[in-house]
Amino acid sequence: MVLVNVGTQVSGTVTKWYADFNDQVKAGQVLLELDPAIYRAQVSQSKASVANAASQLKLAEANAARASELLKQEYISRQEFDTTTQALEAARAQLALAQAQLEKDRTNLAYSVIRSPVSGVVVSREVDIGQTVAASFQTPTLFKIAKDLSKMQIDSSYAEADVGALRVGQEASFRVDAFPNRVFRGSVKQLCLNPTTVQNVVTYDVVISVDNPDLVLMPGMTAYVNILVASRKGALLVPNAALRFRPADAGARAEAGRGDKQDGRAKGKGEGQAGAVSGTVYVLQDGKPKPVRVAVGITDNRLSEIVSGDLGEGAAVIVEDRQPPAKAPGGPGMRMF
Repeated sequence: MVLVNVGTQVSGTVTKWYADFNDQVKAGQVLLELDPAIYRAQVSQSKASVANAASQLKLAEANAARASELLKQEYISRQEFDTTTQALEAARAQLALAQAQLEKDRTNLAYSVIRSPVSGVVVSREVDIGQTVAASFQTPTLFKIAKDLSKMQIDSSYAEADVGALRVGQEASFRVDAFPNRVFRGSVKQLCLNPTTVQNVVTYDVVISVDNPDLVLMPGMTAYVNILVASRKGALLVPNAALRFRPADAGARAEAGRGDKQDGRAKGKGEGQAGAVSGTVYVLQDGKPKPVRVAVGITDNRLSEIVSGDLGEGAAVIVEDRQPPAKAPGGPGMRMF
């Protein structure tokens, strides 16, 4: 979506407005009028200056014509003739200057009528009747117009550790709070080079292009975006909770260190991580957890791909130990997947 901020070239008091929130407007349509009294007075003043300069030019032309005849009869000197000629050129310049000022004042008068630069929908009206707007170095915004709501974009932020996997054209999916059960689709349009640093965290703006043919998406909605950076078909999956699980005994601490490394990998932002790393999952065997070493591929932060390892489809992996700490060892109190 292209959002156009409509400002003003001149200062003044708002006397009328013709467009409001959600109105459809056309390019060139009048949106607002400022009090034109001052600008009309300036136009009248400039017209008078033009008329005065025109009369001065006529006098200078007449003087130059007489001086030319007198010079031929040698009644005046060449210097006097040159002075008369210079006065004629100055009168012409004064008339041109007065006409330019009149054109400027007419333009300012026209600017007191604010027109839409594009066709679109009024998203915001920032002024009311009686309000004074001042055109300065930073032009005030009077209206915000969405050029085409059927074509929108999402400005999302990704950490510097994740932007290396992003490319223009990658598929993206997202949800919005207004439609929690609906998944919308888009694609990566732009990776902005300008970084943003907040509390030593560097992020980059990633622009997602979105089609909005039914106009259900509105400007300013919060979107929760996933970008597909890798995909697998027919992959063997395990919950990330199974990769994080470690039995509560001292012998598993070394394994826990390796599992934490995988956990950090699994928590990376994005749809998947390329490459395989080692990990450990536990399956229940004879009432006890048994470690199984696996190679882990891509992840969507909820499920991870198992590339290799002694783990088959349908295996019961442990994701959580719900056994009370004070309870004597006995049957497994573990939640299975």
